[in-house]
Amino acid sequence: MRKMVAFMLLALAACNTPGPDFRDVAATRIKIDQSVFDVRVRGVRAQAIRLNAENAPRLAAVGPRGVYAIEKVSGCRVRRLDGDAAVMLAWLDCGQPLQPLPPSIEYECWLDWVYDRFADLTCEPV
Repeated sequence: MRKMVAFMLLALAACNTPGPDFRDVAATRIKIDQSVFDVRVRGVRAQAIRLNAENAPRLAAVGPRGVYAIEKVSGCRVRRLDGDAAVMLAWLDCGQPLQPLPPSIEYECWLDWVYDRFADLTCEPV
């Protein structure tokens, strides 16, 4: 029983562990609608780790919120997105920079739908 408890604690500690390329990069926590992400940016790549539980998440459902989070934190557009609903890896296009959020602060953001497929993102520090 003790081995099982120790294993569960180690497994829980690894839930928010970044990949090797992002290990020493500070995370910015951002909430987009019901999804909470820790976003780390290094050069032209970014990693978003979803921290909250969602019922049967798929990348098609969570991906747009991950893209918004990465774009807000990095100040660059997402050119390509890989990964799954829990850990997303993005390649960035910083040719037309956006206004990035200040790093290492926790944010809460809301999507305000302007048109059918377009949204405006509003973020405030928590």
